[in-house]
Amino acid sequence: MKRREFFKKGLALSGGFLLTPSTIAACSKDSSRLKGKSKVVISRDSLLQTAQRPLESDRLIKMLDNTMQSLFDRDNPVEAWKEVVNPGEVVGLKVNCLSGRGSTHIELVNAVCERLQEAGIKASDIVIWDRFNTDLEDAGYKINYNGRGVRCYGNDVFGFESDFEMYGSAASLVCKTLTRVCDAVINLPLLKDHGIAGVTMSLKNLFGAIHNPHKYHLDVGDPYIADVYMMPSIRRKVRLSICDAATAQYEGGPSFMPQWTWRYNGLIAGMDPVALDYTGWKIIEQKRVEMGIKSLKELGREPTYIATAANPKHGLGTNDPNKIEIIKI
Repeated sequence: MKRREFFKKGLALSGGFLLTPSTIAACSKDSSRLKGKSKVVISRDSLLQTAQRPLESDRLIKMLDNTMQSLFDRDNPVEAWKEVVNPGEVVGLKVNCLSGRGSTHIELVNAVCERLQEAGIKASDIVIWDRFNTDLEDAGYKINYNGRGVRCYGNDVFGFESDFEMYGSAASLVCKTLTRVCDAVINLPLLKDHGIAGVTMSLKNLFGAIHNPHKYHLDVGDPYIADVYMMPSIRRKVRLSICDAATAQYEGGPSFMPQWTWRYNGLIAGMDPVALDYTGWKIIEQKRVEMGIKSLKELGREPTYIATAANPKHGLGTNDPNKIEIIKI
């Protein structure tokens, strides 16, 4: 039996909880970084897109390179990616395509795919995924689950596990793309307002991995968003978050409402999803102040789940600004 087939069999027999040596090594890297301050890198380019010119791919990939080099203290972007993934792994890219044209930019995903291949990941071992094929297609992605090159498909292709994963108040079936196909996940959320949960970024983007996200929007998603992220297969496999903040939205989400968007022209990246979400939340609140509208707290939808994700029970990261190192480039 080939090594890849062996691991796939092991995942099937153990309900998706087999730790490969490479996964264990990656988890060790993650935990060692989180012992000190959580680093969040904010990279911006005012010319990334303008009123006269659409988003430029060349500028975006330079931003991505600068972001990764700064996050991992490397002189070369490929070396930075090698800190996240290992050759032979299947790497999933969890995009956010709920809003059609207001989705994770294809240009960002293409840039990540290019650098992953340069870091030793085969194109066929990269999987772009989200909830449904239709979501991806509406955002401009091309479905490919049995052809050559980078794969791209929704959870409706392979479905969900038959056994529930549970943590706290959440119990869900997790998609097989995450449990059985991917060894590692790169989270590619958006910087966006959410009409119920306050904001939707790294933590909430993993609602796209479960079969019943509609159940977990009560009480501003608290503690459900943190509890879902704590599910073993999710917490173990998500290694990095890169928030697409090229076009950010400060009101009216999660649907795409262009009247409440602005060209932030940035990327926000970190290995601590709580620190990233806390940082992004403050950016959205500052924009709301600039636009003269009420804060999320005043509207009764402050994203308290971020603090819950940081508490001792969850320990997913920190929301303490004194323990977050923000690097602006």
